[in-house]
Amino acid sequence: MSDTKEITSKVALVAGATGLIGHTLVKALLKQESYRQVIALVRRPLGIENDKLKEINVDFDTLGNLPPEVIVDTAFCCLGTTMKKAGSKEKFYKVDCTYVQYFAEYALRAGAKHFHLVSALGSNKTSMFFYNRVKGEAEEFVRKMPFDKILIYRPSLLLGERQEARLGEGFAKMFNQLFSFLIPLRYRGIHADTVVAAMLQSEKVAFGPTLQLLESEELQTFH
Repeated sequence: MSDTKEITSKVALVAGATGLIGHTLVKALLKQESYRQVIALVRRPLGIENDKLKEINVDFDTLGNLPPEVIVDTAFCCLGTTMKKAGSKEKFYKVDCTYVQYFAEYALRAGAKHFHLVSALGSNKTSMFFYNRVKGEAEEFVRKMPFDKILIYRPSLLLGERQEARLGEGFAKMFNQLFSFLIPLRYRGIHADTVVAAMLQSEKVAFGPTLQLLESEELQTFH
């Protein structure tokens, strides 16, 4: 096989592609020569025109048992919602934990060797805070999956242009911009482009432990 074919042989699978990180990631993956195809599992169109992009409309409630339509190399999970948008703790748990589990199982059946999970700062399955506990449960499930390589990212407040506004984030972002010098690096807002850069660069590293956990202050070092 020629070097050119080896460089362009990878297929990426993305869940959560309509969110801030997921949408940014898809656009970045499409520019990578190392990926010949980017497959996004969606419930609505992304509005991106690119020959390398394939959108598969799925019902995430049935994803856990759905036979894969494709064979992939790397999976990126960017699923996530808010309590306000979800409407209840049960629905929030479904998106941020159950759907993550379903996607991990689907990715494994599709042949993924590497799995990337965007989690959140403070994730801990024993946390007294519901949000952090749910994120921690999702992480724990993914950690036990038999992927060759698992990378988990715990960003702080995400900065960037969302497709849909989130009430309260505007003030938090303004505060972060004005007083970032007072905020410890771990808790400082982080741009979606920076998180995506960390994901892409971490994927390119052929060596290292099977499980890698990157906290927000580590993510800030990527460009």
